[in-house]
Amino acid sequence: MEKGYIHVYTGDGKGKTTAALGLSMRAVCAGKKVFFGQFIKGMDYSELECVSFLPNLEIKQFGRGCFIYNEPTNEDIEAAKKGLEEFKKILNDGEHDIVVMDELNIALYYKLFPMKEVIDTIKNRKEHVEVIITGRNARDEIIEIADLVTEMKEIKHYYTKDVEARKGIEF
Repeated sequence: MEKGYIHVYTGDGKGKTTAALGLSMRAVCAGKKVFFGQFIKGMDYSELECVSFLPNLEIKQFGRGCFIYNEPTNEDIEAAKKGLEEFKKILNDGEHDIVVMDELNIALYYKLFPMKEVIDTIKNRKEHVEVIITGRNARDEIIEIADLVTEMKEIKHYYTKDVEARKGIEF
């Protein structure tokens, strides 16, 4: 790829991370190298097992659990900042064709790091690197720099009928 584009998957509907994982799998199967970093998340999600099946896929979490129902702690903020520093290196070294910044929008919503730093990080990447950003509440600044924005809209979801999250489907 000569030019990498910026994708944003946002909205209140299910499927943002799933879409990014699908694109990642497609890219790896096409011989591309993918880094999939997850802000906020630190739990044992099934996608962490992908690396056993897809050798050109690396997944790393930069969270300590999932605090989205509470305020982030100093440890949560430090984990996110550490993740952003790692993304800076990965986006600049050019070794990966696709870089997924999973839940970046939520990290920005909680102000875990400055928007300007994130925008600069993305804009200063190697030109061929494709960037995928996921998470609810995409800020206008993120939408503005994006080349593709998809909003997942919830129409109906079985969790309203008290269906618990299921391994391999929701996590």
